[in-house]
Amino acid sequence: MERGFSDRLATESLPGVLRKIGMKTASISTFSERHSVWTFNAGFNEVLNVGGRGGESAEQILPVALKWLEDNAKADDWFLHLNFWDPHTPYRTPDHFGNPFADQPMPAWITEDVFQQHKLKKGQHSIEDMNKLAKSHYYRHPRHSEMIKEHNDLRVIIDNYDAAIRYMDEHIGQVIQTLERLGVLEDTAIIVSADHGENMGELGIYSEHGTADQGTCRIPMIIRWPGGLQGSVDDGLHYQLDLAPTLASLLDASKPESWDGLSYADSITKGIDTGRPYLVVSQCAHVCQRSVRFENWLYIRTYHDGHHGFPKEMLFDLVNDPYEQYNLAEQRSEICLKAIYLLNEWHDDMMLSMKEDTDPLWTVMKEGGPYHAMEYV
Repeated sequence: MERGFSDRLATESLPGVLRKIGMKTASISTFSERHSVWTFNAGFNEVLNVGGRGGESAEQILPVALKWLEDNAKADDWFLHLNFWDPHTPYRTPDHFGNPFADQPMPAWITEDVFQQHKLKKGQHSIEDMNKLAKSHYYRHPRHSEMIKEHNDLRVIIDNYDAAIRYMDEHIGQVIQTLERLGVLEDTAIIVSADHGENMGELGIYSEHGTADQGTCRIPMIIRWPGGLQGSVDDGLHYQLDLAPTLASLLDASKPESWDGLSYADSITKGIDTGRPYLVVSQCAHVCQRSVRFENWLYIRTYHDGHHGFPKEMLFDLVNDPYEQYNLAEQRSEICLKAIYLLNEWHDDMMLSMKEDTDPLWTVMKEGGPYHAMEYV
């Protein structure tokens, strides 16, 4: 019998590990409620929910964060997780913020020809679908009210996303200013990251994170660590799950045996390359895909295309084709074979590590496909 008196998450979650070394841990987030993943809150001393279920904007979250910092920032050993939703579609930056990007050019790679190809695309968050969503869901948010009919109309989507990021950045700036005013900035580690990226035309998808590609799966990661390197750029490949052991290493905390992640602390403090040789990422909410990211290649294998019309195999040279426009799977079959080998190696390791023998991707497939794809039909 493996069940104990308490759940392992109490001590093996990241905040649980931090509490064991004497930190006060707090989260200002509605993530657990939005996605019904209440285990996300495990290990925190405090969980502050502003009540928007993920629909709140930065101006609603910031006062709660600043109050918490006023009460706690001067104490030793604390960890605050602060969740802003603004760059998540629908982009709901208040009207008074305006459009700081109104005079900026459109992304050069989205030419008129590319736009016309994207207009023909079907599936969730295609241009066609974005126009439907503007009428059915996004009409409550005035920044989404315009239809995308002509090439230049795309700036409605792109500028709204950029404005949302700028709006969030300004509120993060106020957090940093508060730390400085309280006299603790130099002793405070600051990490800015996200749970996913956002496709802005890659694979013909806009304002969505529904594929196992670079646009969705490459996430921001900025770390300011007291005593760490300055101006250093780490180009290594890391999983999100590598952050927890990295923090444990930097704080001299014990890493639970259940953690799969690898620390990249030496990249932060010494500039040493600690990247993995390859990554495998999965998507099962909008499509069923697995991709292998290695060298300059992105190989995507599609099991359920979510009604997007994706072929079974896609291969992109991200150095020469960062926006994933040219599928090289047929021309570079030898690269596909290498990717499939890496995918199989990863799959074997994962299956051997599981007490049950069912691949979660195939559970979704047997259920009839990804949830959001069924919703789209």
